[in-house]
Amino acid sequence: MADNHRAFLSGLFDAAVAAADPLNALGSNLPEAPRGRTVVIGAGKGAAQLAQAFEGLWDAPFEGVVVTRYGYGAPCHTIRVMEAAHPVPDAAGLAAAQALKSAVSGLGPDDLVIALICGGGSSLLPDPPAGLTLTDLQELNAALLESGAPISVMNAIRKRFSGINGGRLAELAGGARICNLIVSDVPGDDPGAVASGPTVPGRPGAAEVAALIEARGLALPQACMDHLRQQPEDGAAPHPDVTTRIIASAAQSLEAAACRASAEGVTPWVLSDRIEGEAREVALVHAALARQAATAGTPYPAPVVLLSGGETTVTLRHRGKGGRNSAFQLSLALALEGEPWFHALAADTDGIDGSEDNAGAWVDGTTAARIRAAGLDPLQSLQRDDSYSALKAVNGLFMTGPTGTNVNDFRAILIGTPRG
Repeated sequence: MADNHRAFLSGLFDAAVAAADPLNALGSNLPEAPRGRTVVIGAGKGAAQLAQAFEGLWDAPFEGVVVTRYGYGAPCHTIRVMEAAHPVPDAAGLAAAQALKSAVSGLGPDDLVIALICGGGSSLLPDPPAGLTLTDLQELNAALLESGAPISVMNAIRKRFSGINGGRLAELAGGARICNLIVSDVPGDDPGAVASGPTVPGRPGAAEVAALIEARGLALPQACMDHLRQQPEDGAAPHPDVTTRIIASAAQSLEAAACRASAEGVTPWVLSDRIEGEAREVALVHAALARQAATAGTPYPAPVVLLSGGETTVTLRHRGKGGRNSAFQLSLALALEGEPWFHALAADTDGIDGSEDNAGAWVDGTTAARIRAAGLDPLQSLQRDDSYSALKAVNGLFMTGPTGTNVNDFRAILIGTPRG
């Protein structure tokens, strides 16, 4: 891939991430200070950066605690930053969940809870209800991650096996006013789906969750299924005073990338900010659309960049390495093999594609052939869920490290060559 193509595409990624920068996102969304205490809580892969930005913006007394993924911390002076495991929870997450519950205890109507919530919080706040253990939640998360279910379904199910998610943390806040400031990583920006909604009222009933599990044929741990069958439906829950604001989203980030593309003389084609589905299949649809633009000039003539966001999934059938963006890219490289007119970048805006160390990957019309020249079969690698190894062999991994935010997947397919 030529340097100018990579520079152009990485510039679009940078614009998308900058649009979700915590400092910019928080600045115009902070509530008025209360008469009583201000308590900051947070969870997610960008929670520490949100907390750090908050400390620079808030000019009244406050206290608080947030939890983020290992290695994603940021220095804060007042807010305690805890780290725990993602995507499968650990004992540090148990401690973090208890810390957040303690932080909101003893509050009243004169107090304010500011909840800084972003993607990744579901696994960072394990709080098994009576009768379940951390091991049960670890097995539940592993099963959901391997199932290929959409994030909305996974988080709806997680809410039934938590003492903190599905608005339960808000219910513990003693009538305090709650302001949710949410960086959305879910297609459609449903605030209750981000981090399984610890401070967003509303959760599905046990019967609804059982129906979701049955409809998708999910194989969940027996202890969880027993708990679900024995669990009574929720009674009337408290009605906390909650205000919820989406302060950054995939739609905003794609708009920023589109503006950057236009400024560089390339027509942006924003497909959607809420694409879901199996990564390798979604790639085939993108390939067909890219080929249409390249060969027929519709809906736009080259140079054009196809942009999309959302969250694809990978149904694990083998124990290879690679996240959904790497799988998307390897499938795209195979679908458009030999085509000289395309160059593509797909990456997770949080800087980590699943559980590996790359944000995503680069591909172009030569990628599949170069993988074969390196001694690997690209189709076999895709089928074995080992896209990471194949793309690493041809210097195709896109590495950024933690970005401090998370608005989910970013995909950019350049059709043609940028001018200049």
